[in-house]
Amino acid sequence: MKNVLLIAAGALVTVAGVIWALQGFNLIGGSFMSGNSMWAIIGPLVALAGLVLAAVGWRRMRSAG
Repeated sequence: MKNVLLIAAGALVTVAGVIWALQGFNLIGGSFMSGNSMWAIIGPLVALAGLVLAAVGWRRMRSAG
């Protein structure tokens, strides 16, 4: 169960990072983040962290079962 939560949390963090990156690149408007280059840097880093989190959960699940 813990591994499924890691995968789900990783997926949510990845989606948030992608949205932040798209706002930073000004592809999604309507936010204080839109067009701000700081979010164009933070977004991909957060998305990468989410992918790592999901991968850890996936590997633990695969090795446990």
